[in-house]
Amino acid sequence: MSFSANGAEAGKRPLVRVEDVKKYFRLSGGWLAGKKYVYAVDGVSFDVAEGEVFGLVGESGCGKTTLSRLILKLIDVTDGVVQFEGQDLSALKGNDLRQLRQQMQLVFQNPIGSLSPRQRVLDIVAEPLKTHRHMSKEERRANVIDLLEQVGLGEQHLDRFPHEMSGGQCQRVAIARALALEPKLLILDEPTSALDVSVQAQILNLLDDIRRRLNLTYIFISHDLSVVQHISDRIGVMYLGKLVALGDSERIFNHPSHPYTQALLGSLPLPDVSHKQELVVLEGSVPSPTNPPPGCRFHTRCPIAQAICQEKEPELRQIEPDQFAACHLI
Repeated sequence: MSFSANGAEAGKRPLVRVEDVKKYFRLSGGWLAGKKYVYAVDGVSFDVAEGEVFGLVGESGCGKTTLSRLILKLIDVTDGVVQFEGQDLSALKGNDLRQLRQQMQLVFQNPIGSLSPRQRVLDIVAEPLKTHRHMSKEERRANVIDLLEQVGLGEQHLDRFPHEMSGGQCQRVAIARALALEPKLLILDEPTSALDVSVQAQILNLLDDIRRRLNLTYIFISHDLSVVQHISDRIGVMYLGKLVALGDSERIFNHPSHPYTQALLGSLPLPDVSHKQELVVLEGSVPSPTNPPPGCRFHTRCPIAQAICQEKEPELRQIEPDQFAACHLI
């Protein structure tokens, strides 16, 4: 299997292309404080092929969620390009953007908080259909029932409010709503982190089944590498606004090259206590995104850092046929 410069499998048409994307948020600290910025996303590039599940992992605050908002153009990029099916999103406005957004849907982390507490399930799932489709009331109801059945619910749930349902059922409703307009891309932002472990497995299996049946493309965001590995074809690892590792899911898991990926994997609990794993201990805390360190942003915590790591920023380069890493020492 061969990969392109942005990490997508060669020969597959990218549905999503992210090229050197940056997002800086200006802080308001008064005129005496001068101009200060949060470097939330700083030069990230990758492709997502049609029908692929691309996992995006990293610690809280690394820029994963901001990047997902940039892909959906919920916020504008500071620099760089985001393309969907070859179209530059920054060039789209008004009705053109509105039409394209039907092809991209977002499932949030908190299933109950993402649903209106004043609406019944029928109205929640039917809302996109009311906005974007010309249907009769009977047609919408039948469509909603079909969507609920696709996610393991049924007609008996139509008149329920979110507070009358479990977290797992609410997440199924959120997924049904996201599927209403028959999108090509689902961005799943920590979709299982607020659920019990047993329910997490059910939702992951449901998402995998839906993807295969409908030939969807996923961008799956999580801080949990084990969850991402279960569902993803490829994984991108982010640290302090940068993509530090990228590659095939199994390769990233079984043969991690970047020290940060090794540390993330070393922190996972193993079900087999007899199996020994090498623990990479990270010293200190994550630097502030308002004042990132020069050179490699991970060098302040990296156990193998050398002088060059403080002076020169490493490029994300191919180190194996199916793995990329941003490290001078690999």
